[in-house]
Amino acid sequence: MKIQRILISQPPPTSDKSPYTELIAKYNVKIDFKPFIQVEPLTPREFRQQHINFADYNAVVFTSKLHVDNFFKMCEELRVTMPETMKYFCINETTAFYLQKYVVFRKRKIFYGNNKLEDMKDYFLKNKDCCYLVPVTEPHNVSTLESLNKFNLNYKTAVFSRTVSNNMKDVNLNDYQIIVFFTPAGIKSLFENFPNFKQGDIIIGASGAQTAQFAREAGLNVQIEATTKEFASITAALDAFIKKSLKGK
Repeated sequence: MKIQRILISQPPPTSDKSPYTELIAKYNVKIDFKPFIQVEPLTPREFRQQHINFADYNAVVFTSKLHVDNFFKMCEELRVTMPETMKYFCINETTAFYLQKYVVFRKRKIFYGNNKLEDMKDYFLKNKDCCYLVPVTEPHNVSTLESLNKFNLNYKTAVFSRTVSNNMKDVNLNDYQIIVFFTPAGIKSLFENFPNFKQGDIIIGASGAQTAQFAREAGLNVQIEATTKEFASITAALDAFIKKSLKGK
């Protein structure tokens, strides 16, 4: 099968130096970016149903910039001001510096890891007496928070946003030889938009073990997968698959 068009179920990259750009140049393929899902914030009324009292917490754990925005947006709408003593634990440096949009950056109260909460083990253990609030999107990846249980931290998750399916019915999936998904919610959106979807000759790619598992449970044949021992990223897996398909011509 000649690979001519690939559908990536995410927004387009913000940089021209994206690995996808390299794939386009290397194999002369067309790549379209169409997100199957979007994240929308909860309304204050919906949030109040969780009975979260911000004053009960003296630390917040952020796993993405999106959660930073949704957290402070909700604080603004509820007229809640974060005290200067609040401590913030961010999954990476990018998220930590993004906090400067809302708070004054002070090393004594902002900590960050290297894309894993486990990286902040020492920080968490030194602040074991804190009461942590963890903003999440529903549905959320429970495994991301497993380290908090390992460290025996006193924490509570609070839903600040939800994932909803986009309307994709104007997209002709048969125009593509490969479709790549990044979340179980993306797979769910596929079948919500196309309840009679038959994979046929379409190649399905999945980024993340949970996404691949969910896809297979939904009856899809996943032929491109990352992260694995062989491929560190979905673009590396795509590269290898296209290269192999060209050799098989």
